[in-house]
Amino acid sequence: MCSVVPGYSPGFKKPPETLRLKRKRSWRSGTTRVSGESAAAPAHRDSALSPRPFPGSRRRRNPFLSVENTPRPPPESTLLHSPTRKAAGVEWLVGQSDTRDSPSRQFLNDLQEDSSIWKEEFSETAAVDSLPNDPYLTTPNTDDSSSPSYEFPADWSIKTRLLFTSSQSFAWADHIKAQEESQGYVQHCRATLINLPQSIQEPKLSTELRCAFQQSLVYWLHPFLPWLQLFPRIGADRKMVGKNNPWSYDEALQQVLMSEWSLSFTSLYNLLRAKLCPYFYVCTYQFTVLFRAAGLAGSDTITALISPTTRGLREAMKSEGIEFYLPFQEVRKRKWNTLASHLETGLADDSDTTGKDAENKEEQGMSGDDDEDDDEGFSWLEEMGVQDKIKKPDTISIKLSKERNEVQMDHKPESVVLVKGTNTFTLLNFLINCKSLVASAGPQAGIPPTLISPVSFRGATMQTLKARSINVRTQVNAHYKDAFSLEIVGPVMPHSLHSLSMLLKSAQNGSFSAVCYTHEPTAVFNIGISDEQSMKKESVIKGLYKCGLHPNTLDQLSLYPTLGKSSIRLLEMNDYIYTWKI
Repeated sequence: MCSVVPGYSPGFKKPPETLRLKRKRSWRSGTTRVSGESAAAPAHRDSALSPRPFPGSRRRRNPFLSVENTPRPPPESTLLHSPTRKAAGVEWLVGQSDTRDSPSRQFLNDLQEDSSIWKEEFSETAAVDSLPNDPYLTTPNTDDSSSPSYEFPADWSIKTRLLFTSSQSFAWADHIKAQEESQGYVQHCRATLINLPQSIQEPKLSTELRCAFQQSLVYWLHPFLPWLQLFPRIGADRKMVGKNNPWSYDEALQQVLMSEWSLSFTSLYNLLRAKLCPYFYVCTYQFTVLFRAAGLAGSDTITALISPTTRGLREAMKSEGIEFYLPFQEVRKRKWNTLASHLETGLADDSDTTGKDAENKEEQGMSGDDDEDDDEGFSWLEEMGVQDKIKKPDTISIKLSKERNEVQMDHKPESVVLVKGTNTFTLLNFLINCKSLVASAGPQAGIPPTLISPVSFRGATMQTLKARSINVRTQVNAHYKDAFSLEIVGPVMPHSLHSLSMLLKSAQNGSFSAVCYTHEPTAVFNIGISDEQSMKKESVIKGLYKCGLHPNTLDQLSLYPTLGKSSIRLLEMNDYIYTWKI
């Protein structure tokens, strides 16, 4: 007889018997649970040997452990609200899951649903390869909806994809004949104005509609390298890895490319100044520039917006004598000036106003342009007689603080820069001679910036947006319903969005919706560029009628921007009336 070993389990089972019990439990519909200390010994053994359900996994307990040392499975309420499930981002509802499904299976199903939602939300975001907390990857606010209107505001951002949906078919946009395609190109080159009726009964039989549709898809690009995708340029290194770049190590070839690019850039600016080109984009691997002719976006002079910028770029522009503005900083300054004027009228003491103004300026990095303003901030120390006991920050420390505030807004939408009037010509020369405009290493090394324009210019290549219609059948209330969609892919500029909306208004009888995917670095181009929303002279607007855009599109682009740093994400038309969300 052997003595009893302390801690030895009286319910010891041999491994074959343990496996038999496990197979027997798998036939049951659920796991055995122990509710009290007075349960029978076989029940204790089954509970100790049964696998404990964990979120997302099933782990077998050690059968050689004693019953007393075996931890009991947690209650169901605790299991459903465990931190592991909350960390996975899944809400578990007690009493709504099927008892036949194990918690691990339910967890995997819900996790797959969450991952699919994540992919849908971020699959068509900006081309910027960065983390989700990047300022360009913010989730659009669907609550910012508009009131019904006969026209939607101008959106100066570049769209990478448009998805139109309608209850009527888009078959008229498929299989355009060669004659209709050629006619569309001719209409674009000759800037032919096409006025369609309000409603087209048979869109598939309308040759005029199909030619106008082909005309609205045309844009002009330089340089054009068929084996490289030259838009977007920001964050496009991953797509260009492994491509053939014969110019990356050939300086002579790089000089030829830059020389031709300079001629094309100068040609575009001359067309802009003559009001024969309404606007164009310069897309580099670090930032994007939007040049607009006088009369557009509520300005009577030529304007240029650069986003995003860095402190180094702004300092280089200052050294070249380019006068520019920071629109977001100007808006903040006007707000605080208005607040200070209200405080001076009696809402607060003058001392409180001065203190708040100084504090606000320090936060924005705009406090005091000279040393006298910095000294005034410490005058109260002399009044208290403790100026010798407290160390006063020197000029270098104050300057470093200002520089830190300036660097904090780099690569963000708030760093957008506005250039007006004759300074845009200085900006042209600065960009042509700027060595950092072209990447010196990496997949984009030696490639000049991409020029995108709605009209032709020297050295440009005609390109068309890719369009295709999709017809699917969806199940709605146990019945199948036809769903029609039209997809437009490419650099969709502001005038193209408006032209396509006018065409679909006639072809779809004033009922359609469009999901717009924005190139996020260009969304900030919707910021206001003037202090007052003043009406422009008729002569300024009249000179733009020769730029090749439809008069209705030109009237829309001449309005004052109202979207701020947001862009249109959803555009809908019902009964010929627009609504949109940003």
